[in-house]
Amino acid sequence: MVTDGIYYALALTAGGAAVWYLTRPAFSIPLFLLGLFCLYFFRDPERAIPDGPVAVSPADGKVVAILTDSSASTRVSIFLNIFDVHVNRAPIAGNIKNVEYTKGQFLVASREIASSRNERNTVTIEGQGTDVGFAQIAGLIARRIVFNKKPGDQVAKGERVGLIKFGSRVDVFLGPEWEIAVKMGEHVAGGSTILARRRQV
Repeated sequence: MVTDGIYYALALTAGGAAVWYLTRPAFSIPLFLLGLFCLYFFRDPERAIPDGPVAVSPADGKVVAILTDSSASTRVSIFLNIFDVHVNRAPIAGNIKNVEYTKGQFLVASREIASSRNERNTVTIEGQGTDVGFAQIAGLIARRIVFNKKPGDQVAKGERVGLIKFGSRVDVFLGPEWEIAVKMGEHVAGGSTILARRRQV
């Protein structure tokens, strides 16, 4: 459980109790239900991290784009709805090479335009002779991006590195040395789904 969820749940429960005391009990039910939903939303389950030369998904959600450019680099985009786990994880082990925050809009995160127009936090991890980047992208409802690491920090593959509060998107950037292992429409799990495999040299 992410600590934020407990705080939200306690605040909503306190509000519900106040409404129960001051008005009609039925009016407090939505606040109690929202408190329970916050506990569900901020869940943080343990995951089995796969071994070997693989990159894991940094987020839970649905693969909504797999795009390769002229340099053979590939972007895999994952859309997180409000029912997905929103804790983000490192796709590979290595050193946090760069962290860049970009202000932007709050368009619906499932749309392709969200990758370039929405508020985002872009991270590059350098490890085992390769760089893998990922962007935490805010959505229509998500207005808060949390990243708990800084440049120079070492991370393990699948390690928790942050979260995006409420529906959002995560883009992963992989060079030509990676072979994509997921398909469009596939639902992936952060830390445990193999997103790509390192090609044999």
